[in-house]
Amino acid sequence: MSATLSSARTRAALRTTARVSVDLLLILALLAVSLWLLGRMWSVVWPLVVGLLLTTLTWPLARFLRRRGWPAALAASLVTVVFLLVAAGIVALIAVPMASQTDELTDGVGEGIQKLREWAAGPPLNIGDDQITGAVDSGMARVQNSVGSVVDAVATGVGTVVNGLVTAVLALFLMFFFLKDGPRFLPWLTRQLPGRLAKDVPVLVARSWNTLGSFVRSQALVGLLDAVFIGLGLWILGVPLVLPLAVLTFVSAFVPIVGALFAGFVAVLIALVSNGLTDALITLAIIVVVQQLEGNVFQPIVQSRGLGLHAAVILLAVTLGGSLAGIVGSLLAVPVAALIAVVWNYVREQLSDPPREPEAETAAPG
Repeated sequence: MSATLSSARTRAALRTTARVSVDLLLILALLAVSLWLLGRMWSVVWPLVVGLLLTTLTWPLARFLRRRGWPAALAASLVTVVFLLVAAGIVALIAVPMASQTDELTDGVGEGIQKLREWAAGPPLNIGDDQITGAVDSGMARVQNSVGSVVDAVATGVGTVVNGLVTAVLALFLMFFFLKDGPRFLPWLTRQLPGRLAKDVPVLVARSWNTLGSFVRSQALVGLLDAVFIGLGLWILGVPLVLPLAVLTFVSAFVPIVGALFAGFVAVLIALVSNGLTDALITLAIIVVVQQLEGNVFQPIVQSRGLGLHAAVILLAVTLGGSLAGIVGSLLAVPVAALIAVVWNYVREQLSDPPREPEAETAAPG
């Protein structure tokens, strides 16, 4: 006999599904409005985010000085100055080698292009010089026909640089104030919030701060180790632009998985153009070995607690962030995913049933 559907249970299931669907639509609408407001206020939010990331990186030094009796303002000022000096040194490490080796790299690129043309002219492609010249001429014609777009792109690039400088200055000022007045924030926030929020929000803020600080500092240390080992290998091989490539490796470490692939691709490309195929393959081998050491040795030791995120979740978060907001989205994807996990874990803790107390054993009748 086949069982018949219960009309009462069917209606109840449909009503439940409808309620859940309406709730999900309301949540999605609220999320869309929040993202829209975030986009409208991005000129203020972005310096705030950068300032927070810089604060998590520099707070240990400020905390060390404050525990040694330094005034808050003096400790924050010294840490800010030290950070500026380190940042200026990193910029110098990138700019000076690139300026001194530009001619060498340009010649190498020219030789590499010539080798590619010779390879393309032979079997199996058998592409003649006339075809290559025609393709180059066609590309030049397209560039000439889009002069206006190029000018607009240059203007946009100049505007981006100016906005970047403004963001950097604001982030530095915010970092100083966060280092100086940060410990007062949670007590102040507790006094401002009513009822249950006075307990929940400070706990979430404290957990989020610890997670964000753990991520930034561990990624910085792992990136430094990667930069040292990969830079040493490039220096032994005689690859040009060793310092800029090492700095690129360090910066790319803040974008897990994707950043390492990008930095490795750039290093292998420069080794191929400047030193040839053999050194490029050796460079690739060095990068693969270092990345394996990072994933299996450096990362577990440095980031023992971790973020609680699976590698697949990290990869999807970086991909989604990059598609939504480019480089900025890729940079912020993993911290945002980790903070969402913190909020979800706390909400789950609050919604879970408390553990049952063991029932008292009843005495057996005598």
